[in-house]
Amino acid sequence: MSIADPRAFILANTRLTPTPHAPEIVLWVADEVTPLWRLTEEELGEMGLPPPFWAFAWAGGQGLARWLLDHPEESAGRSVIDFAAGSGLVGIAAAKTGAREVLAADIDPFCGAAVALNAEANGVRLAFTAADLLEAPPPPVELIVAGDVFYEQPMADRVLAWLQQARAAGTRVLVGDPGRAYVPKSGLTLLAEYEVPTTRELEDLAVKRTRVWALD
Repeated sequence: MSIADPRAFILANTRLTPTPHAPEIVLWVADEVTPLWRLTEEELGEMGLPPPFWAFAWAGGQGLARWLLDHPEESAGRSVIDFAAGSGLVGIAAAKTGAREVLAADIDPFCGAAVALNAEANGVRLAFTAADLLEAPPPPVELIVAGDVFYEQPMADRVLAWLQQARAAGTRVLVGDPGRAYVPKSGLTLLAEYEVPTTRELEDLAVKRTRVWALD
């Protein structure tokens, strides 16, 4: 099932807000995630859905966005994939720093509308795909950014193998992670560490120590 007008649903249930750790970027986010989560389930007539990742600035994404904004040479002039894009926060940061093209990828169908609205609010252009990129070899791009992708073991293993394949093909790979259980223990070079404000609705702490890594 689907919501007939995701754009209207997002506009009716979220508020345009500066991102705590990257206030240069505004996002349509929920003041309270849990009520929106329930409303989404009611609208879709389906219980047990994952949280609305598109309606929240996750800590790993905030860290990556901050890194790109402070180090525009990472993305300026480059082709970029924002993998598991959610709201599109990291892709927007790449676009704002002069990326040649940005593809936001997320299998959540809501994310297409969220990414479009958030790109519009920040005056940038992002392409979007709901295809599962893990089903094929990584596209030949210059930079892949991935925030908060190591929270569940089977998915983390698949994502890491795919990112390693991209790295072996010459793509620069950056990941942002606030200490999730399945972040790799090796094969990463630490670039930065931030204290990122978050929400206790979805996290165990109000501020998460978030690291940005480059895949070796």
